Amino acid sequence: MPKSTPDSTTGILNAFKLDAYAVLDLQPGVPESDIKACYRKKSLLIHPDKTSNPSAPDAFDRLKKAQTELMDEKARARLDEAIADARMLLMRERKLTVDSEEVKTDDFKKAWRDMTRTVLVDNEVRRRKQLKAQMQEEGRQQKKEDEELEARKRKREHEQAWEQTREQRIGSWRDFQKAAKPEGDAGGKKKKKKLKAIG
Repeated sequence: MPKSTPDSTTGILNAFKLDAYAVLDLQPGVPESDIKACYRKKSLLIHPDKTSNPSAPDAFDRLKKAQTELMDEKARARLDEAIADARMLLMRERKLTVDSEEVKTDDFKKAWRDMTRTVLVDNEVRRRKQLKAQMQEEGRQQKKEDEELEARKRKREHEQAWEQTREQRIGSWRDFQKAAKPEGDAGGKKKKKKLKAIG
């Protein structure tokens, strides 16, 4: 059974988790076949069923997530764009061109990794803010819909209650009309007194 070396698990867990390339220890732009091969090799070393390392399940989950992201065209394109943005920002900051010798140095590569972290963190913060705003908006919409639904329900209940008491109201009105008629007056009309002619 393959032994999980402490540094294989630790290396994955210490890698910057927003950068799937760093988690798999690959360079941006590698072909899919390299991603699959690297994932297979590393997953065998840290698979929770094949090692007793207590950190293995977390490392395995992170490795799987990184591989899934890199195999997804849109997710990989977003990551590649962030890495390219980081390089461009660093070159602009240092006033370098693509042909500058400094771009090929290890110092530049390290600074590029650091800038990539910054860009990825900024992107994640922005994404979370947008998600929060979207959820708040959806919450407002849901609340509005719930209120409208409740208002319609109250109106329907009021109309039903009004309809149910209709007979009672009509009966009360009839009783009131009967009570208003003088006793012994079948027609309900008052008899006019005959006026005597004077003289």
